[in-house]
Amino acid sequence: MPLDQKPVPTPPPVTPRPAEAGWDVRSAGPWIHRDLAANGARFHIAEIGEGPLVLLVHGWPQYWWAWRHQLTALAEAGYRAVALDLRGMGGSDRTPRGYDPANLALDITGVIRSLGERRAHLVGHATGGTLAWVAAVMRPSVIRSLTAVSAAHPRHLRRALLTDRRQIAAFEHVLGFQRPWIPERQLVADDGALVGRYLNAWTGPSQLDREAVTAYRKAIQIPSTAHCSIEPYRWLMRSMARPDGIQFARRMKKPITAPTLHVQGAADPVLLAQTALGAGEYVEAPYRWRLLPGVGHFPHEEVPEEFTAELVNWLGQHKD
Repeated sequence: MPLDQKPVPTPPPVTPRPAEAGWDVRSAGPWIHRDLAANGARFHIAEIGEGPLVLLVHGWPQYWWAWRHQLTALAEAGYRAVALDLRGMGGSDRTPRGYDPANLALDITGVIRSLGERRAHLVGHATGGTLAWVAAVMRPSVIRSLTAVSAAHPRHLRRALLTDRRQIAAFEHVLGFQRPWIPERQLVADDGALVGRYLNAWTGPSQLDREAVTAYRKAIQIPSTAHCSIEPYRWLMRSMARPDGIQFARRMKKPITAPTLHVQGAADPVLLAQTALGAGEYVEAPYRWRLLPGVGHFPHEEVPEEFTAELVNWLGQHKD
């Protein structure tokens, strides 16, 4: 959606919930919950603080709650912190299509405009990090700074999935997602037990707390979430040899002009450090590579204090 085009409002549907009564994706806290219209869909956000906008975008199998530590810390540091639920997850709309990276990136930039801002610091983890790279290419004037967490540059990821046996093996779950319907059933079976196993296997010594794992297991059980949340992975693998995938890879050659912080857990078993390494070749701006020893796939939750300090320091260097 062009940046000068106003988003088309859509009627906010009732947010679906898993069967267990008393649980809601809109967890109470110092933040406020809102719904915004952008890029033809409705998006749920959690917001706190005042100042320059920092938009936080989660990965799989999470939702906005993944940024709970950073939301409060950023507000205390003088920022307007907003955590977004991606299309198809959390409290946002589950549309029948629109899960290719270009459209998902336009969701993000559309939300920035719907928040009344022209620019934002963009922070993304895993899938959200991939989309942050894409948004910085597609709408460079909107991105004040970029922070990619556990997310290789899309061209590096594509190359690794074509040539690197170790990275291909690490993406075994993504390969499994290519089957029709079976993955959806497996993800919701036994109250989302498979999600819990993924989360425990993908962390380093500092495991996610029990409350977080329980929340993510419940979130995957919200109707249609299992299907919608893995559609981006289906596009990723199935588009490799298709014209749209090749065209996307070519488009991502465009240099990124936003200052970029790239955070990677050295013990990440999903996105290998060697796959993420070297993304600075696509950044024509200050670029910082930060490798965290002993940290797995979720740095912002495994070592929240260390990660948040790094993030706040980086944002402070690039306020203008």
